[in-house]
Amino acid sequence: MGHYPSSDGYSGSNVTVLPTAISMADLPPADTKRWGIRRKAAVVQAIRSRLISEEEACRRYDLSPEELAVWMKRIEAHGVPGLRVTRLTRYRAMERDCATEG
Repeated sequence: MGHYPSSDGYSGSNVTVLPTAISMADLPPADTKRWGIRRKAAVVQAIRSRLISEEEACRRYDLSPEELAVWMKRIEAHGVPGLRVTRLTRYRAMERDCATEG
């Protein structure tokens, strides 16, 4: 994953842009157990760029389709920082508030 500098789409509270170029060498190892935001973002970017399919990502990383869908939804709604586990509670509360208002 050495192709992504820390300032390229991974820092800042409102960053939604992922790095555009990605290759299989940039993906986390298939046996990954610790999922930081960079690794999650790399998988989502690989899917978005059609490097791998959602089904292939689920098989390769032993992810449920629901878990992968959450990653994709969090990036779409909150950018890469939304993938941080510590922020999920805050984002879920914001989503509940929006749902009750509209």
